[in-house]
Amino acid sequence: MTDAARGVRAAPFFLAADPGQRLCIYYPPADGPCRGAILYVPPFAEEMNKSRRMAALQARALSALGYGVLLIDLYGCGDSSGDFADARWDIWKRDLACAHRWLQQRLPAPVSLWGLRLGALLALDYAAEPVAPVHALALWQPVQSGKTMLTQFLRLRVANEMLNEGGQAGTSTQALRAQLHAGATLEIAGYALAAPLALAIDALEMSALTPRGVKVDWFEAVGGAGQAVPPGAARVAQGWQAAGADFALHALPCPAFWSAQEITECPALLAATSAVFEHAP
Repeated sequence: MTDAARGVRAAPFFLAADPGQRLCIYYPPADGPCRGAILYVPPFAEEMNKSRRMAALQARALSALGYGVLLIDLYGCGDSSGDFADARWDIWKRDLACAHRWLQQRLPAPVSLWGLRLGALLALDYAAEPVAPVHALALWQPVQSGKTMLTQFLRLRVANEMLNEGGQAGTSTQALRAQLHAGATLEIAGYALAAPLALAIDALEMSALTPRGVKVDWFEAVGGAGQAVPPGAARVAQGWQAAGADFALHALPCPAFWSAQEITECPALLAATSAVFEHAP
């Protein structure tokens, strides 16, 4: 971290929203002309907590470059109003709209979105019909298929039931999906997942959210320097390219800090993201 980034002071506050309020942390732009505003869109469930340090480090670095950066806990998450069981995809999009307006009122500068994992899909979905123009998108390890992500989350419940039953096979992900389609709320890894949110996530595909009229920088983790991105990411990128999307795909070695057991950093990702915004027009 640079000396300038270390000197950045974060300002936590509660933003009035509908319903309730959202915990936000604002990193003001360093002294000098404001280069832009950036809204961070956090990932899903426990990935949000695992990623807080990386989000804070990147926010400080961007602030030192002259950007105003806003981090937000979405409805039902963290210290914002509501329980996770009450979270809904459309409420989260309204949260972004509310935070977008706040940044516009505070800073006379274009607003970009920076999303991590499911937050990247949320950013893409919001940018398709924003309350105001989105200048650019930075996507950290975006989830490419909501269906696949939901299946992985449901497997946590399956694995927990197997542990409690002495290794015997219990409920399947198919059975859990059937419960969600019937309107049930499922307790998974300490989170109460309501059917409306689960089914909204299940329907999301990055390939169907091709960005229009906005520059995208997509950062994808690979196992080592020079390695190609995974096949799923490559297929989405090919589809976007064929559709004429304006994007750059950055492949770089990076640990899965959003799911690591211990809090983990990825300096290469921080540096690459800062470089993109430092050289942005």
